[in-house]
Amino acid sequence: MNIFLNILLYLVLAPLTGGLLAGLDRKITARMQSRIGPPILQPFFDVLKLTQKENLVVRRSQNFYIGFFLVLVIFTGALFFTGKDILLVIFAFTLAAIFFVLAGFKASSPYSFIGAHRELLQMMAYEPVIILSAVGMYMVTRSFYVSDIVSFSRPLIYYLPGILFGLLYILAMKFRKSPFDLAASHHAHQELVKGITTEFSGKALAMIEVAHWYENMLVLGFIYLFFARLPLAGALLSLLAYFLVILIDNTFARVKWQLALLSCWLVTLIFGFGNILVLFILRK
Repeated sequence: MNIFLNILLYLVLAPLTGGLLAGLDRKITARMQSRIGPPILQPFFDVLKLTQKENLVVRRSQNFYIGFFLVLVIFTGALFFTGKDILLVIFAFTLAAIFFVLAGFKASSPYSFIGAHRELLQMMAYEPVIILSAVGMYMVTRSFYVSDIVSFSRPLIYYLPGILFGLLYILAMKFRKSPFDLAASHHAHQELVKGITTEFSGKALAMIEVAHWYENMLVLGFIYLFFARLPLAGALLSLLAYFLVILIDNTFARVKWQLALLSCWLVTLIFGFGNILVLFILRK
């Protein structure tokens, strides 16, 4: 019964919280740029308006892939927030991203096509550190289950500071923010316009926005795991990480994909793999 209650709470609270964070993002960004900005509830108004628009598509199959993307993101979050195997969570999360990429390829637009290519490059950049985070958590807790990781006796930050730094480094990429808004952008201010989502409109674009809200909450959930023994502090620090990404988004220019890929791999190698190596040596 508790599992079904957790799933129900996740289905309702995750998009609400994700939408509110998106609204705060817009408001804070506007203030940083000396603007008033839209209301905090504007993301919900935008999604509601999109659902009422005509559904125009280049190919019907592109919306089919977006539907699977949304379903898999929700499924992945349900696994995570009910304490299931974190490896299964990561694999399902990656599969959801692949369906998003396939939708971009299906749109047959040069902007969405290049955006889909860059999305694949970003997956190559951030997946290694996500996999290493699961390995590090297993080395500390001797379990891949999120429920066991959350209930571990001490905060994981004591054992995995390097891996946490690696995850924080890729946050801008997962949130599609500068300097890593290569494949898609929440603002039409780059040579790819809206990137992988350029050719989507109506209900499909609304599903993408809602999926991103679920996705953002899942990513923040990963950050929370490092402070799970301190629930209030963990929640506050996860939110702090989100607002740090907003600050970086408004401070740094977008980098080229080559630098994004190389820098993520270097951070993964030095901090992520280095952290794993230190744990291995200490446990011998």
